[in-house]
Amino acid sequence: MDTAYLRHCPDGERFDITFELKDERLNRQFNLSRKLSETVDAFVVRVKANVDKALSKKKKKKDAPVQLATVALLLDNQEVSKDWTCERVFSAGAPVQLAINERTFNVVINAPLVVTLNLASSFLATFPTYPAKFESLFTEQEISEFVWFKSKDETQWEQVGQGFIYTPSNSDIDCYLKLSCTPKNHSLTGPICETVSSGKVAASPGECPFERRQAFTKENLQGTEFRVVSYNILADLYTDSDYTREVLFPYCPPYALSIDYRKQLFLKEIIGYHADIICLQEVDRKVFKYDLNTALSHLGYEGVLHTKGTEVAEGLALFYNTARFILLDSQKLLFSEEIPRNPVFADIWDRIKENPKLSERILARTTALQVNLLGALESDELLVVANTHLFFHPDADHIRLLHGCLAIRYLQHVVRTVKERYPGKRVSLIFCGDFNSVPTCGVYQLYTTGSIPGDVIDYSSNPEEAICNINMTHPFKLASACGTPKYTNFTVAFADCLDYIFYETAHLKVTQVVPLPSEEELRANSAIPSTVFPSDHVALVSDLKWL
Repeated sequence: MDTAYLRHCPDGERFDITFELKDERLNRQFNLSRKLSETVDAFVVRVKANVDKALSKKKKKKDAPVQLATVALLLDNQEVSKDWTCERVFSAGAPVQLAINERTFNVVINAPLVVTLNLASSFLATFPTYPAKFESLFTEQEISEFVWFKSKDETQWEQVGQGFIYTPSNSDIDCYLKLSCTPKNHSLTGPICETVSSGKVAASPGECPFERRQAFTKENLQGTEFRVVSYNILADLYTDSDYTREVLFPYCPPYALSIDYRKQLFLKEIIGYHADIICLQEVDRKVFKYDLNTALSHLGYEGVLHTKGTEVAEGLALFYNTARFILLDSQKLLFSEEIPRNPVFADIWDRIKENPKLSERILARTTALQVNLLGALESDELLVVANTHLFFHPDADHIRLLHGCLAIRYLQHVVRTVKERYPGKRVSLIFCGDFNSVPTCGVYQLYTTGSIPGDVIDYSSNPEEAICNINMTHPFKLASACGTPKYTNFTVAFADCLDYIFYETAHLKVTQVVPLPSEEELRANSAIPSTVFPSDHVALVSDLKWL
């Protein structure tokens, strides 16, 4: 029996039905959208009219008369009353059939359906790819079938892989890719949907420096050890402009600045670190949705994104290994909103607002703090994992230090609250991010020594916005897991250590620091990003162990 696919949402007023008529007279797919409230008679008349119209077009140049269609809607193989509504038929709970001439279609209600299936515009051999866009209805993606094919000429196709993610091999170079999806849920299988790439697989740029780093991360950790990554991946928001291409990164070929190229690199890099906790900065909303979350969710990760502000389309993302951790809470603190109203910051705000220019500038910033609470599945340990990206401007040491003070103050509040909520469990702090602060700055001093004096020079980095006498202390014993490498950011205009993974030394110890790229590697193409570095920052990777 042929199949017709009918879809309607439980609270919707319409239904869509699709069927194909293939015989010596016709070869066509019909798609109708009708109201559930219309009568069977009206529905049948509409189907008949559409089929008759198609038959008439087919026969219009021939002399023989057109044989008109006969159409009926059946319930359990019995024709139903034409006065019934379509909704009554489809909700009856019995098998529904649509009879057209000598053909009878089994009407499958709410079968899985692929609505959109697109492939990426760029493919590199040995770099993973996946659907650039996959949208479906009534579908369980995890049990659906994905089959990959290649072809030199788009006519003869050879199967090369299965699964949502496919890594083209060198033998796929100069080939088109085709992806076939059979959507499924736990009770039904829907119609196959296929899509063909618009471009061919290109050769890889060769071995990337991060692949040499991955020699240290071949295995997943277990027991009391876990791996943490912190990485500013360089938002597309800041690279897709003539200014970026011509002024900031003129040494990087425009195609290598494209997000379609770079995302292939940073995804392969992130995946190959086999991390348990991944903190990312400068994550575009669209890249999180269609790339990072899409790909990593198929590898056992779950993620959460917090954009910087309502009008900023990039922000902070956390991914965690669901085999090892559970997410108990996640929140965003937007400093500009919280400074004036949160009692935790009252004393600091009192000092800031004494300088109108300072308060105006700090309230205009979109700097955010992402705070996540992870529970270890193999023990009773709890982790407060914070993630931030501090303001970049050269004259803004005072803004960065104030945000750093606010962040550590708020994290004290969070840790105290978590301890009250989970008595008997140990709570440890990890603070990742692009702090835009070199090791001699006040932010690093505050975090690693536990205090900062009120007359520190950072507070006077902009004389008109200067502030003093904010003495800050905190109770955490923090250290930088990767130390203070010479470079974590490397461009022609600026290169230094700006990124850190801070951890509590009283609860955790470092068991491995994955070596960073050498200066020679960073300078190989003048600076980064480049054809082998997807960002102007390098990833920090460290293994930690509970004491």
